[in-house]
Amino acid sequence: MTMQAKMVKLNKLRSKVTAGGGENKIDKQHKAGKKTARERIDYLFDPGTFKEIGAFAGDPDTNPGEGVVTGYGLINGREVYVYAQDFTVSGGSLGRVHSQKTCKVLDLAMRTGAPIIGLNDSGGARIQEGVDALNGFGEILYRNTMASGVIPQLCVIMGPCAGGAVYSPALMDFIFMVQGTGQMFITGPQVIQVVTGEDVSMEKLGGAMTHSEISGVAHFMGENEENCLDMVKQLLSYLPANNLERPPVHPAKEPSVNKEDLFNIIPDQSFMTYDVKKIINAIIDGSEFFEVYPHYAKNAVIGFGRINGQSVGIVANQPDYLAGCLDINASIKISRFVRFCDAFNIPLITFMDVPGFLPGTTQEFGGIIRHGAKILFAYAEATVPKVTIILRKAYGGAYIAMCSSALRSDIVYAWPTAEIAVMGPEGAVHITHRHEIENAGDSVERIKRLVEEYQDKFANPYVASSRGYVDDVIDPRETRQKIIDAFKLLNNKQVVHLHKKHGNIPV
Repeated sequence: MTMQAKMVKLNKLRSKVTAGGGENKIDKQHKAGKKTARERIDYLFDPGTFKEIGAFAGDPDTNPGEGVVTGYGLINGREVYVYAQDFTVSGGSLGRVHSQKTCKVLDLAMRTGAPIIGLNDSGGARIQEGVDALNGFGEILYRNTMASGVIPQLCVIMGPCAGGAVYSPALMDFIFMVQGTGQMFITGPQVIQVVTGEDVSMEKLGGAMTHSEISGVAHFMGENEENCLDMVKQLLSYLPANNLERPPVHPAKEPSVNKEDLFNIIPDQSFMTYDVKKIINAIIDGSEFFEVYPHYAKNAVIGFGRINGQSVGIVANQPDYLAGCLDINASIKISRFVRFCDAFNIPLITFMDVPGFLPGTTQEFGGIIRHGAKILFAYAEATVPKVTIILRKAYGGAYIAMCSSALRSDIVYAWPTAEIAVMGPEGAVHITHRHEIENAGDSVERIKRLVEEYQDKFANPYVASSRGYVDDVIDPRETRQKIIDAFKLLNNKQVVHLHKKHGNIPV
């Protein structure tokens, strides 16, 4: 066969591969409101930069590409690896070779120190391949675990993801879901109906809103595929390529919010609420806050921003929801985010306004002690630069948990509105002056006076500052500059820990 004839054959085979499952399957995919794997890759990567790996795996007539497109390219000029399941080919089902292709790009991503993105749209394991398919899942899960803390791992759920397949996204760093088409569950509605008698739709059971708001499985939710992939690109802009690099530096931008507004956000009455995101946006570059988990555990706010062009992870209590109390879900949300930032050299800013851990039997029976300890562990273990701003309430064990000086926050600033104490004034005086209140003729007036005395004596930032637990009480308008100066000071921070294999976080 001549070279020309061989090239004709090559081009013919490549055309079959790039056609995926064919026009009918592609039309069906589009009618379901979904792009094909290759269309998604074209949207995600810089034009002309994607290089495919393993294109000729599988039978080109019956199973072109083995139901997954794999390779690497540039996203905003930075190298990224990808595997995109192709639902038009065997429903994107996973078999032995499908797994091998996926493992190949995971291995390459780890070796070269580049992020990996998984675009999931699959019917699950290829049943006819039996144990080979199960082993294929296991090989991927092993690599997800080995890559954890080494390279960023992002997953986008753009179609079904069921059974054992859900555990690969669960092991990755961030999960994005597309509304209406992305679904995740261990067992489907039919099995649940048979086993438990519950009648639930696929969307209610495993849709994007369910996992974004109730289960906490999904970190981000996009209204369509383009919106979801745009968020992936945005997240990558804050992250380093791997754990040995620092995050990319961007040109610094002044906040679009006037710093004078910081005077008017926290109400004079400490029982009144406010939106902590207004404070965040008044301090970070361009007032551009990229929130993670916006719909889950709203009493805590986490996300990424920039300070003087430098990527930072932001953690804050949200007084606008449950008064900013820490509960089980908020504890899980904060601790995992802190550990991610620490793994990838992203400095942390903590905005504290916390009245305590949420009381009640639901929390106690659910293990708030165990889950709350995760925050303590994560912050204490983190070696990245840590700056804490105490905005208002800082009570009890929750004060310690939110990156206090005892957990080795490098710099702790307090606003003049800060109230740092073992507990809130009202609760404290009822304990310390119980008999006096019971015997008082006008107990309401007596309680009011005792609360004022407690606030003057204890619930302020100056007692903690005098003990060295707060480094400075600052003008709120100076907060941004104080943080910039602190991170310059901490730029070359080094921490040496006792030698150990790893700690044992309370999971």
